[in-house]
Amino acid sequence: DSDESENSSDSSSSSSEEEEEAPVNEWDLGRFLMQQMQLPVVHLASTCKVVEALVENLLRACHVITLGTALLHLEPCIGVGSAFEGWSPHGDPVYSLLVPLKPPSGHCFHMELGTAEELPARCGRVRVELECVCLRQRLLGDVRCFLHRAEDEQGRDQGPSLLQYLCSHSYLDVEKTARWLQLVVTNAWMLLPASHRCHLTVLPSLRSCKLRLENVSRRALSIEILLGVQQGDSGVFLTSQEAEASLSSSTTWQESCAVPEVLFFRLMAKQAPRDSCHLTCLKLFAHLLEGTGFSVDCLKTVLMHLLTITPLSGWHRGDLLECMDEFLQYLQGCLEEKQLHHFLLGNERVPREILLPLDFRTANPLNLFQHLQREPEAYAHALREFREL
Repeated sequence: DSDESENSSDSSSSSSEEEEEAPVNEWDLGRFLMQQMQLPVVHLASTCKVVEALVENLLRACHVITLGTALLHLEPCIGVGSAFEGWSPHGDPVYSLLVPLKPPSGHCFHMELGTAEELPARCGRVRVELECVCLRQRLLGDVRCFLHRAEDEQGRDQGPSLLQYLCSHSYLDVEKTARWLQLVVTNAWMLLPASHRCHLTVLPSLRSCKLRLENVSRRALSIEILLGVQQGDSGVFLTSQEAEASLSSSTTWQESCAVPEVLFFRLMAKQAPRDSCHLTCLKLFAHLLEGTGFSVDCLKTVLMHLLTITPLSGWHRGDLLECMDEFLQYLQGCLEEKQLHHFLLGNERVPREILLPLDFRTANPLNLFQHLQREPEAYAHALREFREL
């Protein structure tokens, strides 16, 4: 039987069992991995474009519905998370999009952030204040000055106000804002032609707008619309995303680096070879290390460092096995030193195209493995998991 299997291993008609028994060299293995991991990426990219276009259409319809109200302005969405970075650790990802919020005329946002020691996951609040627009009201007549209107006129001819409906004690309330968006999206969906062909369900969520979109073929997509307030002109936002530890109040927003990370991977995609295997490498290790102490964020950090300290020309498809070996060596070095620095904090190698707040640029490097220095048992466990890998 073994001779027969060897003789038929080069034949295109050989069975899958015979192919498994045939000897496999390194190139065959690399090609096999690429075929298995690369094909879904094309489908993922096209689905991301469809989802982004759909949410943009939803936001335009939301704008029509809320036109003339003194509530929030919804800016164009930004795809975030692994799917929009070009990979996904799971077969059916949740497509996450961040919608920046802007205050209506006559209002302004003031951020109250935590200390620099809490970077890059500070909590913060967004204080809403009224500002005088009397001059514009006199010259153009397209706004009302909420600050200088008589109390008995407040809300009479412009409907609900931001401070009255979406704030708690003058702070933008995450849960109230999420409920408002869920209601507006439900009504906006009925204005879209797609509503005649697909079924949209708004799922329960305290801090975001989670959607399930199902077409006539019963194929479903999971979409999550996150809300965010931009820090200056940087890519860092205070967002409505859930924190690892429960947040203390509905007026507490979570700092997020999701946009800079997406921009980094888009930049690398432009500069790396067209057949680059860096995302395939990440997906493989995320799959292999699922359920271990090595989180997806940890593995992504390793890759981001590698992409800025090694030549991008070395990430060709045919170099996959060498790249995986280099990934393991870098991770092993970090484990031995008990040190893996956050990529976006105090790192001079972050591309200048990625706009970060000044305190991110000037911060001291943050060691993501500092718990391994304090906890010998955790360190021993991490070493065991690495050896198994």
